[in-house]
Amino acid sequence: MNKIAEQNIYFLGIGGIGMSALARYFQKKGCKVSGYDKTPSPLTARLEEEGMTIHYEDNPNLIPDDIDFVVLTPAIPSDSLELNYLRERNVRIIKRAEVLGEISRHSKSIAVAGSHGKTTVTSMVTHLLKYSGKKMSAFIGGIAKNINSNVVIGDENDELVVMEADEFDRSFLKLSPYLSIVTSIDADHLDIYGDKEQVVESFNQFVEKTAADGVVVHNNKLQIVTDRKKITYGIEDADFMARNIRVENGVTKFSVVTKEGHDYGEFRMHIYGEHNVMNALSAIISCLCFDVDIEVIREGLAEFQGVLRRFDIRVKNDNVCYIDDYAHHPEEIKASLRAAKTIFPDKEMTVIFQPHLFTRTRDFMLEFADALSLADRLLLMEIYPAREKAIPGITSSALLEKVSCKEKFICQKEELLEMVKNIKPQLLITMGAGDIDRFVPQLETLLDS
Repeated sequence: MNKIAEQNIYFLGIGGIGMSALARYFQKKGCKVSGYDKTPSPLTARLEEEGMTIHYEDNPNLIPDDIDFVVLTPAIPSDSLELNYLRERNVRIIKRAEVLGEISRHSKSIAVAGSHGKTTVTSMVTHLLKYSGKKMSAFIGGIAKNINSNVVIGDENDELVVMEADEFDRSFLKLSPYLSIVTSIDADHLDIYGDKEQVVESFNQFVEKTAADGVVVHNNKLQIVTDRKKITYGIEDADFMARNIRVENGVTKFSVVTKEGHDYGEFRMHIYGEHNVMNALSAIISCLCFDVDIEVIREGLAEFQGVLRRFDIRVKNDNVCYIDDYAHHPEEIKASLRAAKTIFPDKEMTVIFQPHLFTRTRDFMLEFADALSLADRLLLMEIYPAREKAIPGITSSALLEKVSCKEKFICQKEELLEMVKNIKPQLLITMGAGDIDRFVPQLETLLDS
């Protein structure tokens, strides 16, 4: 995989955030990159501007000739016409995680896993290592604001490769990191795993992929069992602990102490919520494992700008604050809404939520209702199906019935802007992993005018 220049590589699902990072990597290495995605997006438009050829129809006739290999995202359904055409012709097809594994084989790698938080931690670790001057590459599942990209492309002299490890379809079991991070383990992707126990087992299998002389960094609340060296983090009873967490003048502040009594002093950052303090702890520990000076870590964390769509404050003026967030699981929703209430305790909170997947909505109907009830007002959009077919009885209306907040409405896409305009919200939060992000620029314009 290190001798890839001038190869023709085809991406099935090129518009995915992780897939697009690999596409950019290979193009920078001199490959000819093309691909298919279901729908055009701002990200695919950028890839096309960068010289990639992309089509949006599942049509084997549009696949270029002379493909050397295909990179596949697990989001592509098994009945895809293009996928089955390529299989019938015995074209080499490699899953995204396998490609990451190959790329990282010649460097020490850091793999960040977790039901939630992995994109933020991957971005933090990438930023801090880059800030410290380490030679590295990185593959991130979101657009890190400090680099305005989802990829850092190094060279054959890379010391480190940082990558986001995706648990969907057990893809992260293709990786063999030197340092693994596990931020959280919650029941999710139950269409793949079946139950929470299988999720926990899979994360423990991932941890066992860590090099024998490597390090496992994880939240101390997790059921991680390994004979690898472990470093835990948390609020209490952990190897590294956060103390005196607070927000002052729009800045999150906290101190870091160890179980042995070492005090690393105060840290500051411009992102919010106790969950992000935990994310920062994991990034701090990881950088210390690679001998980054603590003062460099402190300075770098203060300059970390966050990730697009992760508690992303888009508008803040005298009339309104507008936050956009990728949250699509009940635990993520709770964490973000609680953070918003802490920062803006006096503002009435209006939440626009787009459920993602019929199976996830079915599996966590009551949990979603409980989390969304934290809002003062809820505008609930229709379920974004992604790769799935509809499930009878699993609808946004069924979910809305179970939500208990002061005001709640079903909101169709064509109604969204007018409803927000009429509400005149004090604090607006858009949430979801579907296509709700397409409304962000329009909402910014509406609220900042």
